[in-house]
Amino acid sequence: MTSPYQGYVYAYPHKTAYRPLDPAPSLRSVWADEDKSALFLYLHIPFCEMRCGFCNLFTRTGASEDLTDAYLSALERQASAVSDALGGASFATAAFGGGTPTYLTAAELDRLCDIASTLAPLGEVPLGVETSPATATPDRLRVLRDRGTTRISIGVQSFVDAEARAAVRPQKRAEVDAALDAIRDARIPVLNLDLIYGIAGQTAESWRYSLDTALRWKPEEIYLYPLYTRPLTGLFRLGRDWDDHRLALYRQGRDHLLAAGYEQVSMRMFRLPDTSAGGTEYCCQTDGMVGLGCGARSYTSDLHYSFEYAVGATEVRAIIDDYVRADSFATARVGFRLDDAERRRRHLVQSLLQASGLDRAAYRARFGTDPMDDFPDDLKGFADQDWLDVRPDLLRLTPEGLAHSDAVGPALFSGRVRALMDAYEAH
Repeated sequence: MTSPYQGYVYAYPHKTAYRPLDPAPSLRSVWADEDKSALFLYLHIPFCEMRCGFCNLFTRTGASEDLTDAYLSALERQASAVSDALGGASFATAAFGGGTPTYLTAAELDRLCDIASTLAPLGEVPLGVETSPATATPDRLRVLRDRGTTRISIGVQSFVDAEARAAVRPQKRAEVDAALDAIRDARIPVLNLDLIYGIAGQTAESWRYSLDTALRWKPEEIYLYPLYTRPLTGLFRLGRDWDDHRLALYRQGRDHLLAAGYEQVSMRMFRLPDTSAGGTEYCCQTDGMVGLGCGARSYTSDLHYSFEYAVGATEVRAIIDDYVRADSFATARVGFRLDDAERRRRHLVQSLLQASGLDRAAYRARFGTDPMDDFPDDLKGFADQDWLDVRPDLLRLTPEGLAHSDAVGPALFSGRVRALMDAYEAH
């Protein structure tokens, strides 16, 4: 039986399918014919105070004040180049991610907001920011609140110190509690709290304890992530197979949050009804995204582009060093061009992995065909396993299908994308 944990599909195609663009197109030409009326602005801060054992994000530790200053200066140069290329663009939402954006000092966060404001009117559009227990300090949170932050997301992972250590996330419970209290005191409208299940030594009882403890802060959103043992991450060497255990903990967490009044948005995301001002559902990125910073992606209708990608510490540092020295940001350097078939597939993947499912009429209006005709073998296979509910107006994963989202998503990758990912040599 195929493992239910093939991979977390937070974007399609994955960055390992990107390749150098030769010739590198100008950003002005890339965006010339795009709808720029409601874009998503994303700024990537590739710095953290520590490298968690489960992390495979584009980030580095131990950045000096000189480096963060140089990085912000590069962001300013890039923002100016992007603004010139976009022309009269409007933004509907914004986010700071990483890494840990709040690795920056309060003064640096204020400067980061100034940079973002050259493109998007912070305070008028929703702004989401990621943080960590060690960096969610009152002075930083005051800056973010005063600059219009509407959503703060914090990776707690576990409220049990021993489990946090097992996940190579050395934090103290008192630090976590203080950070959550500070976030609530800052009165930022939406708190998202991340928890991880499948940690070595975690039991149904300790998982219930973390869930119940999280609920004390009444977070508007909760994400439940399965632990992955990925290449180039600290926990990969453990080599354990926790499929049955992780599925049991997922179902326990799902049922517990549903009983507590949350609604399920995707396999990972749970949200209180009527939660507003979020605007940062990263697993549902759509066309029309402008990314600033190395590690950030940008999306147009037919081109996804970014900077070079790596996970290993040495290579990440080299890419960041190249970025802070760069003078020109007028071209797209690395990316993936989507033809019509890939655009259809991306629409399918994005929609099907959401609990609301795929609106067949909307798909037909966009592409002129029905998804059941475009992807008959894949969708019939899911339906035969009772993972897919097929209706005349809707395709939606069943509860069991949602539980297997990390197998459904990768199964829908095209042969072209799979071949590029397989050929990619991780830096």
